[in-house]
Amino acid sequence: MPALANNPARKSRAAALSVASNGALIALKLVAGVLTGSVAILSDAIQSMMDLLASVLTLFSVRKADSPADASHPYGYEKVEDVSAAVQALLLLAGAAVIAYQAVHRLIIGGSVGRVGIGVAVVATAAVVNVLVARQLGRVATTTGSAALAADGAHLRTDAMVSVGVLAALLLTAATGERWIDPVMGLLVSAAISATAMRILVGSGRRLVDESLPPDDLAAIRPVVESFVHGAVVGFHDLRGRHSGASHQVDLHLQFRAGTSLEEAHSISHRLKDAVVGHLPLTTVLVHLEPEDRVRPDHFSGEEPTSSPAVDSDARPASAMLSPGGRPLTDHVRSRRP
Repeated sequence: MPALANNPARKSRAAALSVASNGALIALKLVAGVLTGSVAILSDAIQSMMDLLASVLTLFSVRKADSPADASHPYGYEKVEDVSAAVQALLLLAGAAVIAYQAVHRLIIGGSVGRVGIGVAVVATAAVVNVLVARQLGRVATTTGSAALAADGAHLRTDAMVSVGVLAALLLTAATGERWIDPVMGLLVSAAISATAMRILVGSGRRLVDESLPPDDLAAIRPVVESFVHGAVVGFHDLRGRHSGASHQVDLHLQFRAGTSLEEAHSISHRLKDAVVGHLPLTTVLVHLEPEDRVRPDHFSGEEPTSSPAVDSDARPASAMLSPGGRPLTDHVRSRRP
């Protein structure tokens, strides 16, 4: 996967570009829709209005998501981006419903399309602009891991496809004189928007309910952790990870040989954190330190924990690894940048 780097200024610029482009395109499409009477163009304008709302929401969310943690949100605001993506999907579904209504209404009552040349020019311009802006948003989303920018880019790519469909409808209507082509294209546009919205909604929902990191990401982390199982480290278990906005959160239980000092365990856990972040940037790592006699099945895989062959299951708990109350100590190490 490409290396991620948190860049709030770049994300804000990309979101602002989306707001500006959508605002300009809405004005053009509304004028063209009124002049031509095309339900497909008006539907495209409605789609752009939804995109504008989504772009404003994206601009807010990428700025808020990079706010530092505080007393009311001690884990930070990264999930604001996932909420933003879900809201954008709902806006897309609302726009698709309006388009479908307009198309069905036109099929029932009839209507005509005029001044096709103006419509063709406006719709072609909109398609090109949306493709260029969507490509830029996609690049920034890929390098920063921004869910909100990825969703906004998906909106614009859908809008570009809508514009291409509208362009085809205008040309076919002009060539054949058939009035049903325009509203039928509106229905197809509505279906395409709905499919994109559902994909975004499902993806953001999975992140909001803390679905595990993709298998490829976890597979990249496990060998890194396994490389530390030697010397003072006798094993680990309960390795897990999740997304939080553009960041990742990973935690695990790390078991140490009896007699290991807290200072040494702390140093090892920090080296392990740096190694994990090196393979999966923008990651928060939480390491729970345990003595070696606490071996138990992994909660998440059901398998035995990864351990060194030298583990002595009868060893006494390492007093240096316990708090005064007798509980295992937890070392919390955090990094948002590689």
